[in-house]
Amino acid sequence: MRRAVLATLTISMLIGTCLATRVKDIARMDTQGESVLQGLGLVLGLPGTGDSGKDLVLARPLAQVLANNGAPIASFEELKASKSVALVMVTCKTPAAGVRLNDQYDVIVTALHSASSLKGGQLYLTALTGPRPGQPVYAMASGPIEINDDTISTRGRVRRGAQIVRPFPQAVIGSTFDLVVEPSFAGYQTTTHIAGRIRDEYQLAPDGFSQLGEPIAQAIDDRTVRIRVPSGYRANPTPFIADVMNTEFDAGQLKLPARVVVNRRTGAIIATQDVRISLVAIAHRNLVVRRINPAPQPSAAAPLVSTDSIAGVGTEVDPQDQARLDDLLNAFKALDVPVEDQIEILHMLEKSGRLNAELIVD
Repeated sequence: MRRAVLATLTISMLIGTCLATRVKDIARMDTQGESVLQGLGLVLGLPGTGDSGKDLVLARPLAQVLANNGAPIASFEELKASKSVALVMVTCKTPAAGVRLNDQYDVIVTALHSASSLKGGQLYLTALTGPRPGQPVYAMASGPIEINDDTISTRGRVRRGAQIVRPFPQAVIGSTFDLVVEPSFAGYQTTTHIAGRIRDEYQLAPDGFSQLGEPIAQAIDDRTVRIRVPSGYRANPTPFIADVMNTEFDAGQLKLPARVVVNRRTGAIIATQDVRISLVAIAHRNLVVRRINPAPQPSAAAPLVSTDSIAGVGTEVDPQDQARLDDLLNAFKALDVPVEDQIEILHMLEKSGRLNAELIVD
């Protein structure tokens, strides 16, 4: 018996689905880590849905903005009729790989006071600092607010709204550094397998071992792999680090429970085993996914026509009549399905009990 997964789509966008598993997909260097920048700001131009100008919590920062721009007010009474401005908290999550001058990142904007909606507003120029008191300004944020969920209109996003004005200090790599495995993949088998794959890559190289004869990679615990930088790379470890982070491995060898792990930021989708999908039909926005059993056979009277909007993927014979997750992901890739749509469909499969694995979204 042969089956096919067909997907029909009317939109086309670039996606970042990653089917190959590399070290950098499941681990980071211990010198890296996500950071959160934050700041208090004002959203302007709201259609009467902002905070009341009668409240000093809004009147004070608004008066300061006016004064800074050459329009000082004589009294807070002048602002009491205002409903077009909202006091907001602005946060920006920066990537684990660090930031550089003029990098741009999305910011999340959340109403702090009595504003009923931020829809249609514009974030006024806001300084973003580190999360601890006294830290310097690392970015400036501004731009139009996008509301992702109309049922929660007091929270929105500014795409690429934060621009880095002060880069984070970079850690210096010495003779060793640690790889830290993400919690979703933690396990002694994981770190042992990764260490072994890295050693395999360097076993034939002149610098395959350190000067003390110790292995390049060694599992320390269920989340840590210690890497020893070969002496020939210590003056400039960048090429060595790139090779280590791009080392490929078989996720099935990790012997973890069946899981599908999704990284929203990178778009990577990783299955720890040969995950299967039970019989299902999905309709999501402009996308329709169907399981057809058996697959249609072309003929002179009914030829199989290939178009940009249809992708057919056959699977191996399976006595339980289940398709492979890879078939669905390959159909997504062929049709340029956006990562967010892929994640929503995977959520639907899990909730319906058709995804025979645990779904983890980071």
